[in-house]
Amino acid sequence: MLPSVLIVDDEKHTREGLQQALAENYEVTVAAGADEAFNLMEVQPFDVVLTDLRMPGKSGLKLIDKALSLSNKPAVLMMTAYGSIDIAVEAMKRGAVDFLTKPVNLERLEVLIQRALKSKTLEVEVSRLHERLDEKFGFEAIIGNSPQIQQVVNQVRLFAPSKATVLIEGESGTGKELIVQAIHQASPRTRGPFIVVHCAALSETLLESELFGHERGSFTGATERRIGRFESADGGTLFLDEISEISPATQVKLLRFLETKAIERVGGSKSIVLDVRLVAATNLNLEKQVRAGKFREDLFFRLNVVRLVLPPLRERTGDIPLLLAHYLKLFSEENGLPLLTLEAGALRTLEAYSWPGNIRELRNFCENAVVLRRGGSVSEFDLDPKFRNAATLGDGSAQGGSAIPTSFSVEENEKHLLREALIKARGNRTQAAQLMGISRRTLHRKLSQWPELDVTDK
Repeated sequence: MLPSVLIVDDEKHTREGLQQALAENYEVTVAAGADEAFNLMEVQPFDVVLTDLRMPGKSGLKLIDKALSLSNKPAVLMMTAYGSIDIAVEAMKRGAVDFLTKPVNLERLEVLIQRALKSKTLEVEVSRLHERLDEKFGFEAIIGNSPQIQQVVNQVRLFAPSKATVLIEGESGTGKELIVQAIHQASPRTRGPFIVVHCAALSETLLESELFGHERGSFTGATERRIGRFESADGGTLFLDEISEISPATQVKLLRFLETKAIERVGGSKSIVLDVRLVAATNLNLEKQVRAGKFREDLFFRLNVVRLVLPPLRERTGDIPLLLAHYLKLFSEENGLPLLTLEAGALRTLEAYSWPGNIRELRNFCENAVVLRRGGSVSEFDLDPKFRNAATLGDGSAQGGSAIPTSFSVEENEKHLLREALIKARGNRTQAAQLMGISRRTLHRKLSQWPELDVTDK
């Protein structure tokens, strides 16, 4: 399909001559004025609009405004017999790609149309890339309908457009980096860099150089100047994960940046002013760290402009089925495998587990299950004992092996033994009764008394 070009000129011989010259390589439409062009653009998208500047009625500058207000924006080229630097600058300010003077040089026109088409293609690709980034890292990527996670999302929507420094607290695996990415995507900095530094992974010397950069010769091995993460994040967002791990010396430099918005490279004396939004995260309570003398109080106050506390998974159990479904689908698609599903008993058991590793542990469980089972379904009997023990005890703290009853109640211990027998028998009631040393009729009676233990298919 040929690229589409709309030619707008009140001079008949000019628009028809240009139409004839371009007809071989483009789908060309002509209009005698801005109003006619407006009507055409409302019903038909164009790749390029080539418009005269001075026409009866609305000018070519008004046409630029109209064209660039459309959802499917064309690239606009301006032409006029009254060429001047001022007019060219104004046209470019309005959004025109380039400017030609009459009589139009057809070779130059062809070059400019091809350049405009490439520019439009690049804009579309960039727009699609940002749409994919929004899908992957925006609010759509935050899975959950629980009040706890929705409160977090609402808070992020509120402060993301600001320049405020953000402190995020939460246990390991609760999705802190995903939240920071959502903050970045929802901010005016979305087209700027997003830089991540895991503070706990670097020694004090390396971290200082990593963050602030260094000058050549500033220390042994510094053979050339290095640009640090702060400078790399200029115009964007810098995420410092595990901020509680940074040394007192680095805390001082970080405090100076938050107060002055400027840094100095290691071994340098020049102050470099930067436009960086800082987001910090920790799995510790920084207020307690301050009271213990392990973190500077003034730095804590500077970081704690906006504070966000992420709930652990055990506090948002209603989101567990959604997260399981999401990650099972994700890993099935990534590995080109049939969708793995969870049977009702398995889902109930996984909901009863406390997930001490939070979303990271749940994600790992899903990937492991998808890769090893390669499709089909997972029953309660297929789960690791740590999940079943947690469900039996009503406590997610069990970590494998046979569960030890925590109650001296005869009834509770009998229920525990009955459930273990059913699991070992993989739901076969006759075998479970034999393991228990009771008759099948007695087992039926006990299951009627305690229906929550019935993991069989009858």
